[in-house]
Amino acid sequence: MKIEKKIIIINGPNLNLLGKREPEFYGKTTLKDIEELSNNKANELGIVLKFVQSNDESKIIDWIQGSRNQDGLIINAGAYTHTSIAIQDALRLLECPAIEVHISNIFKREDYRHLSYVAPVVAGSIVGLGAHGYVLAIEAISKLIKLEK
Repeated sequence: MKIEKKIIIINGPNLNLLGKREPEFYGKTTLKDIEELSNNKANELGIVLKFVQSNDESKIIDWIQGSRNQDGLIINAGAYTHTSIAIQDALRLLECPAIEVHISNIFKREDYRHLSYVAPVVAGSIVGLGAHGYVLAIEAISKLIKLEK
């Protein structure tokens, strides 16, 4: 019997508006499109995927804290990346590998976006590769899970 790995992808504020919001930075791909791409890659790798989004910081923290039964976590914390020590603290307590994803290259944008409170407490960051960054994060987390076992 094959044991499937479980990962959660957490998306933060305003990502529900992808496809409409600032297409010059985020493209025209919707969050639903990204969820479909992510599910396709997860299925290919034998991963059970939970894909969630909220504009509410406390809900994001609850998902992080509740991910103890997950094998891995991928997060695009949106603007909370640059402001939330609370999300950093929650991620710091994770017992599974985590990866940060950003659709746009935060280092080519406004100076305040260059700081990530997420980056210091995750295994790695994927930035600026659009929706494909999620696929790469799933592949990477899959490898990290195998290395930890």
